[in-house]
Amino acid sequence: MDPVINQPKKDYSEPMHTCEHILNQTMIRMFGCGRSINAHIERKKSKCDYLLSECPTDEQILILTNKVNEIIDLHLPITIDFLNKEVAAEMVDLSKLPIEATDTLRIVRVGDYDACACIGQHVNNTSELGKFQIISSDFDNGRWRVRFKMV
Repeated sequence: MDPVINQPKKDYSEPMHTCEHILNQTMIRMFGCGRSINAHIERKKSKCDYLLSECPTDEQILILTNKVNEIIDLHLPITIDFLNKEVAAEMVDLSKLPIEATDTLRIVRVGDYDACACIGQHVNNTSELGKFQIISSDFDNGRWRVRFKMV
């Protein structure tokens, strides 16, 4: 029997959405924050908001950009597993899971760099992404908003 999963609410741009996964994991590793609290993913440019205690410095933003591009350049496969919620909860953060989510979750992995429950579309390999570039960012009341694109 094929697993039943919730349908995506939006037709995300596959490359930008996949890059969001890498950006989220890089933010977690660099700043110890959670995944983005808000994201707007589009083909030409996207934005993510993160809760941080202070605004990242220019040097940290450069390191973040370089790290995301380093991960992209590894040509990591994007794989999908279907797991029951109980098993998935041991591996990934399910705090953003909607209440109507099914018992079977779709876990998307970017190589061994990132794993999360996700219903969006993705590329097959990070080699399909291009180069990550931060367009702008701002910080207000503990929320850092970063706007980015793929070139």
